[in-house]
Amino acid sequence: MMTGGTSAEGKLIHTFQGHILEKLDEDIQTVNAIKSKLLNEATDPAAKSAPSPAPPSSSFKSPLSNENKGASLLEDGPLDSSKNEVASDSKNPLKDSNNNRQVMLEDSSSPNERNWDANDTISNNVDKSSFRNYIIACDRVKAFYKEQHHKQTFAYNIQARINFKTKVRARLTIWDALVKLNNLIDKSDPDTELSQIDHAIQTAEAIRRDRKPRWMQLVGLIHDLGKLLYFFDAKGQWDVVGDTFPIGCGFSKRIIFHEFFKDNPDSYHPIYKTKYGIYSPHCGLDNVMLSWGHDEYMYHIAKLHSTLPKEGLAMIRYHSCYPIHRENGYEHLMNEDDKKMIAAVKAFNPYDLYSKSKDVYKVEELEPYYLGLIDEFFPNKTVEF
Repeated sequence: MMTGGTSAEGKLIHTFQGHILEKLDEDIQTVNAIKSKLLNEATDPAAKSAPSPAPPSSSFKSPLSNENKGASLLEDGPLDSSKNEVASDSKNPLKDSNNNRQVMLEDSSSPNERNWDANDTISNNVDKSSFRNYIIACDRVKAFYKEQHHKQTFAYNIQARINFKTKVRARLTIWDALVKLNNLIDKSDPDTELSQIDHAIQTAEAIRRDRKPRWMQLVGLIHDLGKLLYFFDAKGQWDVVGDTFPIGCGFSKRIIFHEFFKDNPDSYHPIYKTKYGIYSPHCGLDNVMLSWGHDEYMYHIAKLHSTLPKEGLAMIRYHSCYPIHRENGYEHLMNEDDKKMIAAVKAFNPYDLYSKSKDVYKVEELEPYYLGLIDEFFPNKTVEF
């Protein structure tokens, strides 16, 4: 809380502190990635020839700072890829550049694939009014959102990101991680009581039937994989599942069960309660901190370990952010690139939402196909969660 000074001063203080924390976290994650690579090489000779992850870049940057200013905050900033032999290798499929991501996308496409933004067929065969009907939501769902809206504060979200980037919770293959989700039922979801692996397969198979790109099929499979948080150091389900929304600015009335924010201390903070909060107009969603949960968690993991294109990463990060991709809230924070990314999220959403049914697939029959997809876009077999 501010103890004095003007609103502008408070805004600068909070934004500047948040930026320092993110830069520190970025350095920690870079070091952890290098340590993991050295450990893999020491225990597995084949790992020496595997591609190395590029130094991660923070998705939350101060809107008052540019990259050069950010680098000057710390004497030992993040590794410079132009001076790093591994990161600058043009053959490294994990090098984080739009050009390389596009090449990977083109190489993995087949002549029969349709574009990611081609019309879906699943929307034509469902009663849309029966999904996300929170008016008749059960007590389980309402109780979940009451707790989530109370506890998702700016302070908690900063700490959650520090916790994420300073330790490794598990080392698993993507498939083993999916199997682990078999014991989780999402308390925030009014549309299904199936396990998460069933929902993952339903989503991926719906995308596959529409002949969408292979990378998009994989996104369907792993988009909820971040719910592994529940088995690690989550406080409950409130910081794992449910709709997401920006933190550090006013809570939009377009967020489901908005009335429950009356119990959130940020609703009374002199900066966080305002329209722009710690942000500036059209600063871009890359510079906005979203409520911590499975979307943010899996987005950062996929960004570090996979070769998914930026559209696929956006589908993972924003698929639960209904206040933005469905309700068109927070447009005052979005830039032109965000509009393109949200278009990708909207193309993905029908498969995530309308594929939910009581019909379940035989996972063991589909496993070989999806293992191939995983290997195609996650070059390192074991992933640090």
